[in-house]
Amino acid sequence: MNNDIFPCLWFDTESKEAAEFYCEVFDGKVTADTPVVMNIDLFGQKLMLLNGGPHFKTNPSISFMVICNTEDEVQKYWDKLTEGGIVLMALDSYSWSKKYGWVQDKYGVTWQLFLGDKPESQRIIPTMMFIHQNNGKAMEAMKFYTKTFPNSSIGNILKYGDGGEGHSIPEPAENIQHAHFTIDGYSFFCMDNSYDHQFDFNEGISIVIMTDDQQQTDHLWDTLTSEGGRESMCGWLKDRYGVSWQIVPKRLIQLMNDPDQAKSRKAVQAMMKMQKIIIKDLEEAYNS
Repeated sequence: MNNDIFPCLWFDTESKEAAEFYCEVFDGKVTADTPVVMNIDLFGQKLMLLNGGPHFKTNPSISFMVICNTEDEVQKYWDKLTEGGIVLMALDSYSWSKKYGWVQDKYGVTWQLFLGDKPESQRIIPTMMFIHQNNGKAMEAMKFYTKTFPNSSIGNILKYGDGGEGHSIPEPAENIQHAHFTIDGYSFFCMDNSYDHQFDFNEGISIVIMTDDQQQTDHLWDTLTSEGGRESMCGWLKDRYGVSWQIVPKRLIQLMNDPDQAKSRKAVQAMMKMQKIIIKDLEEAYNS
């Protein structure tokens, strides 16, 4: 499992409560517990939960497909996630799965529970919904992402013109109904959708990429911010589709976790002033 790539969920103040809830639902474990960041392990996958304040909320533009092995497993997760949540698609039998449902939990995070026909090594798969100005760009985005990252590929593709479940809003035949792609070995799903949803990609869910060195950091930062992407602060950026990414050198984490708190604080203070993370500048601040 590639845990150098993982989702980050933005909360106001309730990340610890949410982390404990998800660990209970999916039989996971907390691997980092700080006032700002909680890391959890679900099925051997890392998820980060961030207390960032009230600025952003998670929404269904990025949901999490959970590949389940039995109907009982689907039902167990469904019963817990729907408590205080909102059902987006009823738990039922569909053409793509004998038992499937889509729910927004009480914290605003959305989950698609899917009874698979074969075991998957990655059980939780972030799923991007391309809507509004991005509708029809799922294929273009997959090509962009798989070209940007190493060890990447586009997998199965189902277009609306290929048939499948009926939809209340007609979709262009070439639009993506469901597709699978991997970046550096980490799986994503994506789809186009013509419905006028009251949400879109935002910082509520971002994708963290842990980089090995400055060269890799520069390449990903420069490519993802190109042609309409936007730089933000502290390693955050938005790509041309509005998807949020955090490009984080592993060296930053090492410096931040140094037992010498005075030195680690200097590294953090330097990072807070940066857009793209510059490792050399971090080390100079740390050693000053």
